Formats: sequence, structure tokens, C-alpha cells
Amino acid sequence: MILDDIVILKPEEGFALQMSRAPRLILATAALVAGTTGSAAACAPPQRPFLPEASGDRETYADLIRQDFETYFAEVQGYFRCLDEERNRAFVEAHEVSDDYARFLGAAE
Repeated sequence: MILDDIVILKPEEGFALQMSRAPRLILATAALVAGTTGSAAACAPPQRPFLPEASGDRETYADLIRQDFETYFAEVQGYFRCLDEERNRAFVEAHEVSDDYARFLGAAE
């Protein structure tokens, strides 16, 4: 029975989905498409701060440079939270889709 080939681990254990070749190909294709158009695209990384090479410029603009770095560190925390939320959402969705697929396979038999 095909359902014996499906294995799902909880998100905290990492994610594994094992099944026959055709469904894996479909899932891989869907993951690629979702990766380019999904919610993770809403997680915009902060712009990396500019650090001048010349020491004179660093001294002249020290306050601005310091502020740029502090802003970056504050914004990158929000970026990490956004990615974590999207990762958790994707795990839940993958689990739901896996359940839907199992129901589909059960109904098809």
C-alpha cells in the first residue's frame, strides 16, 4: 500500500517526507514554485550597512555608521522572526497537505 511509504516528522524533529518518485517530484516542483512566490518573499532582509574603507571616512561618519549598524541589528531580528514564522507556517501546511494526500490515496483505492 502506498500509504506505508509516507513518513512525516514533527517540525521540532526536522521535516522528512518519504514517498514514491512521482509524488516526490510533484512536491519538489511545488516547493520550488512556492519558494519563489510564497510568504517568505514578504520577509525582506535588511540592507547591509556600508563600512567605508578609509579610516578618515570612518572617523568622520562614525555616528552615522554606528547608527546604520544598530539599525541593521534591530531589523535583522525582525527578519529572523519573520523567517521562523514562515518556516512554522510551511511545516503546518506541509503536514495538512500530507494528510490531504493520504485521504486522497485512501479514497482512490
